[in-house]
Amino acid sequence: MPRKKTNVWLKGLELLTRMSTTRPKKKAAVRKAAPAKAAQVARPAAKPAKGGGKAHVGRAQPVGTGGRWIRSYHSAPPRAGHLVNHLAYALYLPAGAAKARVTGTPLVVMLHGCKQTVESFAAGTRVCRLADRAGFAVLLPEQAKTAHAQRCWHWHGDHAQSEAPAVASLVDAIVREHGFDRERIYLAGISAGAGLASVLAMRYPLRFAAVGLHSGPVFGAATSTMSAMNVMRHGSREDPAHLVDAAVDVATHPGVPTFIVQGEIDAVVAMRNAAQLGMQFARVNRLLDTQGELRVGEIRTYSRDAVAYTDYVKSGRLVVRVCLIRGLGHAWSGGDPREAFHSDRGPDAMAMMWQFFRRQRRSAAGEMA
Repeated sequence: MPRKKTNVWLKGLELLTRMSTTRPKKKAAVRKAAPAKAAQVARPAAKPAKGGGKAHVGRAQPVGTGGRWIRSYHSAPPRAGHLVNHLAYALYLPAGAAKARVTGTPLVVMLHGCKQTVESFAAGTRVCRLADRAGFAVLLPEQAKTAHAQRCWHWHGDHAQSEAPAVASLVDAIVREHGFDRERIYLAGISAGAGLASVLAMRYPLRFAAVGLHSGPVFGAATSTMSAMNVMRHGSREDPAHLVDAAVDVATHPGVPTFIVQGEIDAVVAMRNAAQLGMQFARVNRLLDTQGELRVGEIRTYSRDAVAYTDYVKSGRLVVRVCLIRGLGHAWSGGDPREAFHSDRGPDAMAMMWQFFRRQRRSAAGEMA
């Protein structure tokens, strides 16, 4: 891609994020006397994913958590132009989950957005604290700055050239290594991370029991970096159901229950994207026909506590939910505002997603239970 177009895209993203996000003010640094060196407490050694590098416990474990924070990398299969395809990640094992008892634990995969690290995303969403209470593990893949200067995932264009195959490979390796429950693997992301999560849900549906998309772009509309900017700002001009049909075989797709969250005043990803994503996942779950018209079930719309809901329901079961948060910009709803791209405005998105996730299972045969 020409350098000139890349610069235009990055400047556009910078402008949009400045418009929508107020970063926390930095406190003046205060020098403290160095404390006496304390004896280090031995902690259990952690194994990396098969084919990965040496794992270690530590490196900014989320505050207020009692589990194990493991940092390592995974060697994914090579792709065109990348013979070495390493993907860094953090894995959080919840408090009380001794190594012998990790087997059968649910796993939530979290994909950060641009300009975020896994530490900031974990802290802002408070996902590890929730994991301690609910008893699930958390896997956080991290985009490298060498792959994208702003740590954005490549969610547009040819999915085979994106990070989707590497993330799928990492999930397989981690589940195999730790024995997590294959029927209860869930996926969530924000912004570019939500864009990649949509690709994974559409292209690798048998791996995930449900997906959560926060401030994500519509699936399949962007084919380049420049068109991605346009999609983020305006949504798709094409019929969202047609985009799904052009990408996957809906008749054989197993479907993926989906929870979508979007800020009403998001200046980076327009709220039209959320409505279109809702239609797309209703289509892939076969609630809508090829024209985007309801073929089974019902659509319920209502408002509560400054949130507008659109629910796609089949046989009394919630399959797709779209939540529009009033007054929220491009930030994680109900998160820790001390972290960039997280806001204390709105309900706790992580808690809402988990309440949705915990009711979903993917059987060995690929069916939803």
